[in-house]
Amino acid sequence: MNYRHAYHAGNHGDVLKHIVLARLISQLKKKDKGFVIVDAHGGIGAYDLEGVEAFKTGEWQDGIGKLAAPLAKDAEELIAPYRAAIAALNPGGGLRYYPGSPEIARQLMRDQDRLVINELHPDDYAEASTRYGHDRRVSVTQLDAEVAIKSQLPPTERRGLILIDPPYEEKDEAERAIAMLGQGLKRLATGVFVLWYPIKADKIDQRIVKAATAMAVNATLKVEMRVREAFEGGGLAGSGVIIVNTPWMLDGELRLIVPALAKRLGLGGWGQANVSWLVPPA
Repeated sequence: MNYRHAYHAGNHGDVLKHIVLARLISQLKKKDKGFVIVDAHGGIGAYDLEGVEAFKTGEWQDGIGKLAAPLAKDAEELIAPYRAAIAALNPGGGLRYYPGSPEIARQLMRDQDRLVINELHPDDYAEASTRYGHDRRVSVTQLDAEVAIKSQLPPTERRGLILIDPPYEEKDEAERAIAMLGQGLKRLATGVFVLWYPIKADKIDQRIVKAATAMAVNATLKVEMRVREAFEGGGLAGSGVIIVNTPWMLDGELRLIVPALAKRLGLGGWGQANVSWLVPPA
């Protein structure tokens, strides 16, 4: 409960996760029927890149800070909703404020859609409640993430996008995240689930990928971006997302976006992308 995302906002892991989130919302909006977005580890929603926390680590400079210039045309067109969410927080231009996943979701969703932001940290819960209390489409809860997912599923809409992205600070957090994914699927088998994970020297990514593959759910996609090689004590070398019940054509979109991101964000010209099916569509 001590984790504060403000220290890491806008880093390369955020960039990958949030671009995937924006593309998923864009895909779900192709149908008129509303859906719910459940953000199980929501944070405060928006972050000041000139604030004490972001200034202390400077992680955003190797993430969103490297995206001032556009990517290749095809990739740039696809990340336009993500760009728009950032621009909306910076109406005067430039880059001072960075949107977390709740803010990206709130900006991209429609009147018929609904957002549930869950945040356990008391200060961050209070800030998110103040920020989003005016929006009738949004509710904010302060629960353990596992309890939050159980309490929200199945939704009345029968359509859902569930984001699971714990900080992975505890030894059992990978196993807990996989358990949340499995429990969520039992409650909403057709839901789109997104599980973010870090890539470090401890090989936590391999454990998560293996467990997600073993679930054997059709249309389970692995999306990874590495900005450098992983080594002991080196921290975050990259990150990935597992997408379960991947919408049609999203894999093709991400095969355009993620290599372009890896090329731009890779350190010293080193960058790798991997978009591949763990379990292909039926």
